[in-house]
Amino acid sequence: MSRRRRRSRRRSGAGRMVLIVIIAAVLLAAAAGAFLFVTHRSTGQKQKQPDELLTEYMQFLAAGNYDAMYELLNAQSRLNISREDFVARNRNIYEGIEAANIRIEIKGTEQKENGAEAVNYQTTMNSLAGEISFFNQVDFQLEEIPGEDGKKSAGEYRMIWNDWVIFPQLGRTDKVRVSTDRADRGSILDRNGNLLAGKGTASLVGLVPGKMNRDPAGPGGYAAVDLERLSGLLGISVEGITKKLSAGWVKDDSLVPVKTLKHVDELNLLADKPDEANLQNQALQEELLTIPGVMITDTAVRSYPLGEKAAHLVGYVQNVTAEDLEKHPGEGYLTDSVIGRSGMEGLFEKELKGQNGTRIAIVTQDGEEKLVLASIPRADGQDIRLTIDSRLQQSIYDAFQDRKSCTVAMNPRTGEVLALVNTPSYDNNDFILGMSQEKWTALNEDERNPMLNRFRQRFAPGSSFKPITGIIGLSTGAVGPQENFGEDAAGLSWQKDGSWGRYYVTTLHGYSPVNLENALIYSDNIYFAKAALKIGGEDIMKGLETLGFNQEVPFEISVANAQYSNTETIGTEIQLADSGYGQGQMLINPVHLASLYTMFPNRGTVLKPYLLYKENPAPEAWIENACTPENAEIIENALVKVVSSEHGTGHKAMRDDVVLAGKTGTAEIKASKDDATGTELGWFAVYTKDLNLENPLLMVSMVEDVKNDGGSKVAVEKSKEVFEQYIPKKSAE
Repeated sequence: MSRRRRRSRRRSGAGRMVLIVIIAAVLLAAAAGAFLFVTHRSTGQKQKQPDELLTEYMQFLAAGNYDAMYELLNAQSRLNISREDFVARNRNIYEGIEAANIRIEIKGTEQKENGAEAVNYQTTMNSLAGEISFFNQVDFQLEEIPGEDGKKSAGEYRMIWNDWVIFPQLGRTDKVRVSTDRADRGSILDRNGNLLAGKGTASLVGLVPGKMNRDPAGPGGYAAVDLERLSGLLGISVEGITKKLSAGWVKDDSLVPVKTLKHVDELNLLADKPDEANLQNQALQEELLTIPGVMITDTAVRSYPLGEKAAHLVGYVQNVTAEDLEKHPGEGYLTDSVIGRSGMEGLFEKELKGQNGTRIAIVTQDGEEKLVLASIPRADGQDIRLTIDSRLQQSIYDAFQDRKSCTVAMNPRTGEVLALVNTPSYDNNDFILGMSQEKWTALNEDERNPMLNRFRQRFAPGSSFKPITGIIGLSTGAVGPQENFGEDAAGLSWQKDGSWGRYYVTTLHGYSPVNLENALIYSDNIYFAKAALKIGGEDIMKGLETLGFNQEVPFEISVANAQYSNTETIGTEIQLADSGYGQGQMLINPVHLASLYTMFPNRGTVLKPYLLYKENPAPEAWIENACTPENAEIIENALVKVVSSEHGTGHKAMRDDVVLAGKTGTAEIKASKDDATGTELGWFAVYTKDLNLENPLLMVSMVEDVKNDGGSKVAVEKSKEVFEQYIPKKSAE
């Protein structure tokens, strides 16, 4: 008997029928969120054809309705796999790979010798590891279905299901494995390549249960005295420790992590004066090792070598939260990923985090890889190199650490920001090692506000603002270099007329002759109050807006906008007069003020401040022609004398080997004009006049609470200390 020839049937008129189904939905979406687009010829038959059933099956798949998918299986398939196992198998695979945007293209159908009708189709879908695409075939078989009256129907098509319907080559005992190759987070470096944030080592304190003292009556079956000692040394409750020890995975030889501590700096211990905190850490770890079962081992962590000296600048990372995952869908974050929370870690999160490598493969029950369905290679995060000079950053912190202050340091030739310092501060390593609730509460309740990032805020500039008023006066022509305002400006108390009531502008020193230069040297409030009145409110406001007031500073870090009034205009004569010497409602950010001071050595060009390092730094103008070269030179010559003149308020910063230009400022912070309980801010803006120095420096410092405590002299003395370290005096030959 001859073998019956296999029949093949194409269900289209002139050629093969092509049916395209696009399911544009994530499998986790609700059924209402799935979209199905079908184009096919009408069959003219009551029962659904195999291609239509495959379309329906995929529609249920898009909605995550695995039970409905199961209903389309033939009787034998349902005997082979239970509903529960079918639902679990499909859900675990499709949702595990985050399948989405599934697209099938039906190539045609053919009838097989066993009476089944096969549907050939191409499947394409998105996944965690990119696009997956494959050709597949699924068989359908006519099956008699009992009707409502108990009689059997003529038959309906049902799917003959096997695991390869999910993926070709997927066997019954095979699994679909998603593996992740974690990307290394990029480092943050200073201008010289020194580490500000990156890979470091910490000490992991753990417990080995099999080596601990046992006591059936003790917490968790362990010796209470040992657990209490451990609790006291680490600041973790006994309950917290026993909970870790009772985890399901823990065995007698397991190392159960309890807490991570700073790594002991062995080199520092050899120094003449070892760091006290390092000595205490060493003593703590030595005592911990006397408790039975305690083991201390090295562990890799994100490390911040400068700690509190650069915490507000560098920031820190933390583990992602559910809210983070919801906010950053499809960006590669896993439940145990970290994310930048503040500072440079947050600002450059996208560049630093990198892209995890992901591989989706079919593996046998023995773990052998059978077929790679899709893969994305790992891409480590970028290193970010900043213009920051670690040595200068530390020097400034050390000088100001006992005060509430902030300092901005720039290269006045290029606009590079060399340091951004905030005191007091916090140790960002504590966020990596694990900060106790007590420590977090103490930081937030500390009246000195160590968590406050002052160099992003704005403050009343006081007399450090007078050079800006001088520039506007010179630019408008309202004030000339020899302006003396009628020879009466040298008094120590002044008001325009009786309409000011009891309000007077006061100054500290009389001097002669009265002119712009001496007004800056002696820091005369009355002179600049009169200058502001003569310039006029409209021209003052116009001049300030030209200098970036009420605008964003073009800087990588977002800082507070400068203002000249709490309203849209300077409303009164008194407010205008006070604005002339940096009071009234005048507020400015230290980065902004430092940038404005670059106009003097750069003869009228305000440089744009920047943080990203360039191999060949070139100045970039923020405000071109902010003033004429001649006017910039007039102000700069006066600022040089503020430091060099024995009468100058910045004279204590004077050096014989380097010409410095600067201006002090003391700003009153009080609730009203009559408030006698307010505090004062002390300012000092100072820079090296010679831009051709190997390491030119411009520094603006603000110190809080200097009333009856030295005023701006506090900032002057501490700035002098920093300059002498950064630009050491040359030894005599």
